[in-house]
Amino acid sequence: MKIGLCGTMSVGKTTLVNALKELPEFTNYHFATERSKYLRDLGIPLNTDSTVKGQIIFLAERATELLHENIITDRTVIDVMSFTKAAESINYYEAEAFCDLAKNLLPEYDYLFYVSPIGVEMEDNGVRETDLKYRDLIDFIIGLNLQRNKHRIKNLVTLSGTTEERIAQIKETIFG
Repeated sequence: MKIGLCGTMSVGKTTLVNALKELPEFTNYHFATERSKYLRDLGIPLNTDSTVKGQIIFLAERATELLHENIITDRTVIDVMSFTKAAESINYYEAEAFCDLAKNLLPEYDYLFYVSPIGVEMEDNGVRETDLKYRDLIDFIIGLNLQRNKHRIKNLVTLSGTTEERIAQIKETIFG
């Protein structure tokens, strides 16, 4: 099963994936978590400075994750599409062409869990953008991309609450 968590920065996606990693229900899964620091250290521009080349690298990472039979990842194609649309150095037409390609991977996810930022404070991990307006912009664009591509998404669930509440929502969705 391919499970992706999407959402704006600093909403607890990586925390959630790391918590799921500890559960016996997911022992046969591969887990993919944030690599932003590694990519930044390679010289790949992130966030508002991102480029088409950088976004292609991020999309290739998501495509590679989807090669696994059982995967839980804290980044999805929706996230890559959204950051591409928000990047200042990527023009509208390049972003649209990029998203037209990327959206073809969406049907591969068995479940997409949108992690809501409501009630979650922004944390500075030393890598991510900490501008609240930018965080809200990314969340808005994620919502647009989810709506625009809902016919390509098998199962979309919104998660909210504490990590424990989110885990319960995931388990209920997947296992009933």
